[in-house]
Amino acid sequence: MFKKILIANRGEIAMRVIRTCKEMGIKTVAVYSTADADSLHVRFADEAVCIGPAPSTESYLKMSNIIAAAEITNADAIHPGYGFLSENAKFSKICEEHDIKFIGASAEMIQKMGDKATAKSTMIEAGVPCVPGSEGVIPDFDTCLKVAKETGYPVMLKASAGGGGKGMRAVWTEEDLLPAWESARQESKAAFGNDDMYMEKLIEEPRHIEIQVVGDSNGRACHLSERDCSVQRRHQKLTEETPSPFMTDELRDKMGEAAIKAAEYIKYEGAGTVEFLVDKHRNFYFMEMNTRIQVEHPITEQVVDYDLIREQILVAAGVPISGKNYYPQLHSIECRINAEDPYKDFRPSPGRITNLHLPGGHGVRIDTHVYSGYIIPPNYDSMIAKLITTAQTREEAINKMKRALDEFVVEGIKTTVPFHRQLMDHPDYVAGNYTTKFMEDFEMEEPKDN
Repeated sequence: MFKKILIANRGEIAMRVIRTCKEMGIKTVAVYSTADADSLHVRFADEAVCIGPAPSTESYLKMSNIIAAAEITNADAIHPGYGFLSENAKFSKICEEHDIKFIGASAEMIQKMGDKATAKSTMIEAGVPCVPGSEGVIPDFDTCLKVAKETGYPVMLKASAGGGGKGMRAVWTEEDLLPAWESARQESKAAFGNDDMYMEKLIEEPRHIEIQVVGDSNGRACHLSERDCSVQRRHQKLTEETPSPFMTDELRDKMGEAAIKAAEYIKYEGAGTVEFLVDKHRNFYFMEMNTRIQVEHPITEQVVDYDLIREQILVAAGVPISGKNYYPQLHSIECRINAEDPYKDFRPSPGRITNLHLPGGHGVRIDTHVYSGYIIPPNYDSMIAKLITTAQTREEAINKMKRALDEFVVEGIKTTVPFHRQLMDHPDYVAGNYTTKFMEDFEMEEPKDN
């Protein structure tokens, strides 16, 4: 087992990893930028190393600084969390070259699954259902036109190196294809330094449902059932739940088997997520694989009583998995609490938290790194907390979430707490009747004057 783990991340996920390491008797090293000097992960780790100024390119993305921090503290493993370097094949390889265990996927795995066009080709080989469309990257517009005709409109153009909705365009008619092709490539080039595109059939009324998997070094994998992540804004998840209100036992078994097939085909090691689009007829199609821990992993932990960070560490240390699949025994919902103003198009709201009261009680979990007096820097993702409620039924979990949101007090900045509170009362959400298009028609009700 590892003696000391460096956490190459910040915020709530760094705190999350520190907690499990402490429970396992493993020493921890926090790294931080100058903007994060007062963050809780710095305070609660056994050691802390400043790795650079506020911009992430000069700190959390600076591989040489992170490796140097690991070497001077004698860390024998690095946990990358999510985001930043968690799916960076080069960083995984550098860790290996420096005899530091990267608690995540190997460089080969990341390369296979990180590029979406390559991942789709690999999944077709594995026999996993994929959305009809191009086989890999589209070389030019003439080919694009041909593939669109063969696939049938509407189609979706996607950046091969994409993420977060960048370089994606829905195209409904042939005359819209050229402008969409050109603008998607320009956006992809600017965002990722790569303008490779691929195409898929546009799935109408889709649900975004992902399957949590864990694989070990022996090539075995298991699944921990699904999470429904369909409530999104600009392709960014806002809330997630498990089990999905759209799921059936038969569909869960089929999707679980497909996710295991995907993981075992590439001999995947570690915790990962196989993401699917599911149409209104419950046909499902592979979308992508995230070769890291997910933001929404706590809801899975809550319904199956399973510490995914602990399992990541054990698998990285060479401990085999049991091979058993896990099924939800309870219902759990996660709301991402962001420092954004939902009444002003979710405008970022960095600044000092002047007063904070966090909810509690049975079935309420908070993953956060903020406190009263904490200054939220403008340099990073705006998420300040994850509020998770767990209960026997979906209805109880929603009611518990309403109560917890009512208790959640953050002063000094704007947050998305009011949005989530209104969401929990929305009739379509309460009925479980939502797709990835849900937010297109959602309108915030203005607060009543006191």
